[in-house]
Amino acid sequence: MRVRRRFSEFSVNRMVPNVLTLLALCAGMTAIRFAIAGEFHNACYAMIAAGIFDGLDGRMARLLKVTSRFGAELDSLSDFVSFGVAPAAVLYLWTMSSLHSIGWAIVLIFAVCCALRLARFNTQLAAEPPPWAAGFFTGAPAPAGAGLLMLPMFVSFEWGDWIARSPYVNAVWISGIALLMISRVPTVSLKPIRIPHHWVLPTLLGVGVMAGLLTTAPWPTLTFVGAVYVGSIPVTVRAYYRLRRAAEMRKAEAAEPAAMAAAPPPVIPLAGHEPANEWRH
Repeated sequence: MRVRRRFSEFSVNRMVPNVLTLLALCAGMTAIRFAIAGEFHNACYAMIAAGIFDGLDGRMARLLKVTSRFGAELDSLSDFVSFGVAPAAVLYLWTMSSLHSIGWAIVLIFAVCCALRLARFNTQLAAEPPPWAAGFFTGAPAPAGAGLLMLPMFVSFEWGDWIARSPYVNAVWISGIALLMISRVPTVSLKPIRIPHHWVLPTLLGVGVMAGLLTTAPWPTLTFVGAVYVGSIPVTVRAYYRLRRAAEMRKAEAAEPAAMAAAPPPVIPLAGHEPANEWRH
């Protein structure tokens, strides 16, 4: 008996997000290659390309409605290589190698914290966050952590190595970014932001201006973006706890009438009669 095999067709659109994820992975690995060759400017360009591809893959998956568990796992593995291993290797080859074993241990801490942060993020995918926490990340996401980690390199490229390339300054900076990634500090998320219709054209104009600045003066622009992100953390923390307090107050106000309705009515004694359980003197 002859059995015919049926091959299911696979749409090319379903492959687009995974292709972008693999491009991000390749860009991160290419950054390591440039760093080994001493081409640190090109290594930073490769890391920027990895961040762009990583920002596009998830949005393309949601736009094409082709999200899958396989894509989520692939994206997580790509993020660990591109934003955990690659920036740690680049920073070690750029400056931390002068501290020898201590420098290697510090960049390892960053890579480990990136892995822990991604593992925590994966475990929270199935859980539905409360409404007031939908616009926030818990700790700095991996791409943002990698960008902040390379901020001293951007400063060095534009204004010189006089302090930005110091391994001691970078040791403190790397440790702080690693702790920020695994912390419970709320950071801003751009995913739930909705742009009003009257702000569409100004937003597009701002994107065009930003693209022009990135092509003409990339290192000051990226330094400014990193400084704005760091400066936004206190504002984000304040907004997060204000929203949480407001949600808790609304919950308490909603629960108070229900508790009062469930409580038994008070016993009111009749006039001229004393409660039976009181002692008479």
